[in-house]
Amino acid sequence: MSLTAEAAALAPELRRLRRDLHRIPEIGLHLPKTQARVLEALDGLGLEIATGDGLSSVTAVLRGGRPGPVVLLRGDMDALPVAEETPVEFRSGHDGVMHACGHDLHTAGLVGAARLLAARRADLPGDVVFMFQPGEEGFDGAGHMIEEGVLEAAGRPAEAAYGLHVLSGMLPRKVFAARPGNLMAASDGMFVRVVGAGGHGSRPSDALDPIPVAAQMVTALQQMVTRRFDVFSPVVITVGVFRAGTRRNIIPDDAVFEATVRTFSPETSDQVEEMATRLCHDIASANGLTAEVRYDKEYPATVNDDAEYEFAAETARDLFGESRFVRLTDPLMGSEDFSRVLQRVPGAYVFLGACTGPDPLKAPSNHSPRADFDDEVVADGAALLAELAVRRMHRGPA
Repeated sequence: MSLTAEAAALAPELRRLRRDLHRIPEIGLHLPKTQARVLEALDGLGLEIATGDGLSSVTAVLRGGRPGPVVLLRGDMDALPVAEETPVEFRSGHDGVMHACGHDLHTAGLVGAARLLAARRADLPGDVVFMFQPGEEGFDGAGHMIEEGVLEAAGRPAEAAYGLHVLSGMLPRKVFAARPGNLMAASDGMFVRVVGAGGHGSRPSDALDPIPVAAQMVTALQQMVTRRFDVFSPVVITVGVFRAGTRRNIIPDDAVFEATVRTFSPETSDQVEEMATRLCHDIASANGLTAEVRYDKEYPATVNDDAEYEFAAETARDLFGESRFVRLTDPLMGSEDFSRVLQRVPGAYVFLGACTGPDPLKAPSNHSPRADFDDEVVADGAALLAELAVRRMHRGPA
């Protein structure tokens, strides 16, 4: 029986697992309920299983029947602080927390790949590392797992790495997509506190109002992007948090805002840090105030190895047909900490459309409280991950 046929037979079980996970979303690096459910799903497969010391990770190693390369397959497990608004009967049982990015599908798909490969253990010329990762959503779970040794979990370094990410919009259902080179942007965080002097709202001349100064910075950052950076080297700065004051007639002492910064090269990231920091200090100084600026380098860009991209694209087309794989023209400005794995191991990251409606361009996107994912795609995702591992092991050492 082919991998795709076996995956189809597993589909009901994988959908149940995904829905179980959807009911118990957890945030960050510590996901005890999720970890326990994953360990239960892997029980009996004959894997060498280790859990993280500083996080609720699960690393499972499958030993093949013959010597060969190590292939790593990854699925992230964490959820988001989003209050679910979907109509599904298996909606989140944790108030204010939701699997709004589809990581429950990723986890179920990786369990499916483990089941498919475990059934073929004797024929595998190599080993497979299954990386069940918490903390992708801003907690650098991949970095923590790398520090704890996931890339050498089989006793020698992984030679190839693959992962999938579902999309609730953008792509038609069951369509895979990727591109060589830059697939997703690097992500940095910018944190600014504008310090003034509070006073009565009726007498602003007796105070140093931080709110209009902070607002000026927000606007100036957007102008900086359009006037200081090449349009062919994209930069995105989005201020997602702005806090100041307690009442409308009180000028506060300070105002704070936080921004996400997206770029595609370390050089551009460094330029943004230098220019944006100087801009905020200069605007504050020009208005008689001060600014405290912190700039955190977070996730690097997600870069697909050219040869591994071609390998993944060929494998997807072989399994599912030409119409089921598309090459993306442009990268996405979203970010992903699987980038840390791809910095060290040649590999590929692939998107999979999981839209439940007829028009993916009108569907709620990932991170929306209305994001809805068709879990019928989980079996196909599991089949692709398993087939990538099988073919890569048979290809031999790099």
